[in-house]
Amino acid sequence: LRFDEKVRVVLFKSQVKGVFCAGADLKERAKMDDAEVGLFVRRLRNLMDEIAALPVPTIAAIDGYALGGGLELALACDLRVAASSAKMGLIETTRGLLPGAGGTQRLPRCVGIGLAKELIFTGRQIDGQQAFSMGLVNHSVPQNSEGDAAYQRALALAKEILPQAPFAVKMGKLAINRGMEVDIASGMAIEGMCYAQNIPTRDRQEGMAAFREKRPPRFIGK
Repeated sequence: LRFDEKVRVVLFKSQVKGVFCAGADLKERAKMDDAEVGLFVRRLRNLMDEIAALPVPTIAAIDGYALGGGLELALACDLRVAASSAKMGLIETTRGLLPGAGGTQRLPRCVGIGLAKELIFTGRQIDGQQAFSMGLVNHSVPQNSEGDAAYQRALALAKEILPQAPFAVKMGKLAINRGMEVDIASGMAIEGMCYAQNIPTRDRQEGMAAFREKRPPRFIGK
């Protein structure tokens, strides 16, 4: 996906009705020794980092349970859409664990330190509407009879992104992600570098030409 230039947006959805991702299989985990558990969690954290590093926008469609590593998967995405009936939470402390695949870092960056601490310390599960009210998800929608309301809303969101200039969107994502980790002056420098890479693109020229000619732009990602 990372190297396929035809990919503009990546959606994460489940094929299992009522469950986005239920997290680790604790019965499987119980059979591992300490070293195996450590390796398993490191590999899981690396996977989430790879998802977060995808250059195109990513959207998690949460139509059911997103618990533990399942919510960490959603947090690794850029955008999240949840059915109002979905249940999500970093429930690791209820099992004698703590989030180990990025949850302790991505949740506070998403909802703020205070709320993140409350959710992680209590292991609380929240529904889609509660998640929306605290900024954990971008949209909360009523579930439909097919059980894929979040996916349908995520698909509509993806279709809003698709017509935009692909390289500009990628640079925008890069500037935001890198800029959030540094002070604002350094962030401005990162934005400037990303903007400089976008200036010579054919899409920028096409965008200007389309504006002058009062027509929709035809972006090609170059």
